[in-house]
Amino acid sequence: MSGQRRPTSFYYLAAFFATFIIFLYGPMLIIVLLSFQGPQGGLTFPMNGVSMFWFEQLWKGVGVIDIWRGFRRSLQLGLVVMTLTVILSLAAGLAFRQRFFGASTVFFVVVSSLIMPSIVVSLGIGLGFQLLDDSVMWIGENYEIGYILEEFETTTGLFTSALGAHLTWTLPFGLLIMFAVFNRFNQAHEEAARDLGANQWQTIRYVVIPIIAPSLIGVALFGFTLSYDELARTQQAAGSKNTLPLDLQGLTTTVTTPEIYALGTVTLAVSFAIIFTTVAIVMHLQRRRSAHGSDAGKGMV
Repeated sequence: MSGQRRPTSFYYLAAFFATFIIFLYGPMLIIVLLSFQGPQGGLTFPMNGVSMFWFEQLWKGVGVIDIWRGFRRSLQLGLVVMTLTVILSLAAGLAFRQRFFGASTVFFVVVSSLIMPSIVVSLGIGLGFQLLDDSVMWIGENYEIGYILEEFETTTGLFTSALGAHLTWTLPFGLLIMFAVFNRFNQAHEEAARDLGANQWQTIRYVVIPIIAPSLIGVALFGFTLSYDELARTQQAAGSKNTLPLDLQGLTTTVTTPEIYALGTVTLAVSFAIIFTTVAIVMHLQRRRSAHGSDAGKGMV
């Protein structure tokens, strides 16, 4: 077997993946290298010295834009979206195991948001909340509600309209993962738990969730990363509060120094740290399961 020649298709496929890797990681490497330019460095090669100067400048602030405030907003929104995506995806995955009228229609309606242009979805959500604002103001004016007339500004915000817009992007991915997981799930584990006297919630808590925990971590990673770097939906639905991607977009037209590259490097570091942490947790769970068996069933008695 070792003496057999590889088919020509193997080399075509290898060349394709090599090109893919270059296009994926090549730009990242360029950004990282240029972010370590010296104080007199520019936006292109050749590099003019090597230093941490632009990271120091980034720490001091980027013009009138509070980049760290945008980072905190992206982080907070990403964590909320991640939590809701995991909870709703798990609940939907459990619900769709039982056949009910209209299940296929509900599935295709939810997943269809993946093929709809982001600008259409986000514009629709933005307009919907604008109509909601008009309705609230109409109520306040017609019924002379002082709080609305004096304090109310808008219902649009990070954790209202932007949250909904992000969920239209992250939730379908979570649903698809959960559907794939439960299609391969061995229901004998649940039957054994019920034979031992476990009720439905105990079965889910002590049997189902421990078994599918690595998949839930994958859903969480999808939910956070898709929300963390989302631009189009945030731009149309977040109102006046910018997240990190919006600030980055603004900086590309105003900042003409490697400071923008330093910010890109920091963002890359955060993203890779999240990915590596997630992979490490999944590998730990898999090694633990291989060494000690599944945690399913522990805590029931």
